[in-house]
Amino acid sequence: MDIYAFPPIAAILDAAYAGLMQLIALLEPLAGGAAAAASVLLVTLLVRAALVPAGVSQARAEQTRSRLAPKLRALQKRYGRDRERLQRETMKLYSDENTSPFAGCLPLLAQAPVIAIVYALFAYPAISGHANGLLTEQLLGVPLGASVVGALAAGTATAATFAVFGVLIAVIVVSAEVTRRAFRPPVPVTDDADASPLANPGFLRAMGALQFTTAVFALFVPLAAALYLTTTVVWTLVQRIVLRRRFPLVAG
Repeated sequence: MDIYAFPPIAAILDAAYAGLMQLIALLEPLAGGAAAAASVLLVTLLVRAALVPAGVSQARAEQTRSRLAPKLRALQKRYGRDRERLQRETMKLYSDENTSPFAGCLPLLAQAPVIAIVYALFAYPAISGHANGLLTEQLLGVPLGASVVGALAAGTATAATFAVFGVLIAVIVVSAEVTRRAFRPPVPVTDDADASPLANPGFLRAMGALQFTTAVFALFVPLAAALYLTTTVVWTLVQRIVLRRRFPLVAG
């Protein structure tokens, strides 16, 4: 079942598509043949700007969790054998601190519908029964509807395909590496290396590898979606750097 065929969602998608096509028409005198790509970038920036409050909420939640980490480890050490008591004491701690273990999750979930609509605009060949004109547009000779894997399978990949996608994927990889180095989870200070999965080198390596999944995903999605992903990754990195300075983690 295609959720985008559900009438209310299809109507929202069609309205978003119409708005985007109008934006392309407005930008065409300035951007020429790159108007569609410029529209993708502008829409992505607008979406990310609208989600800044969600980023602030997540940064505050990360700071709170880091501040409570020593107390949570103490509870784990004291009540580790009594799971029910540990759960009660943990929830009491969060209640006393006027926070929740799920703080910061709701803003992340709120992004899902926005991202789903944006992705569909850039990935679906048809919107509400009519051809998706966005995917017929090009950037430096590469159709916005083309993907690396799809072009290779169809035998239509060109030097421009590899060059454009190569630049985008390189930006994603560099951003992921900076994120991995700058925001790696701190290893808890504890006498028991098994007390927390964060003390496990294998866990840390796995978490670091997750930063690069977007680069792999970009190989399979249309160029327009890859532009969206690249812009989002760079924005997220810059936003996290700024917010980490505003809401630094508590050592311990």
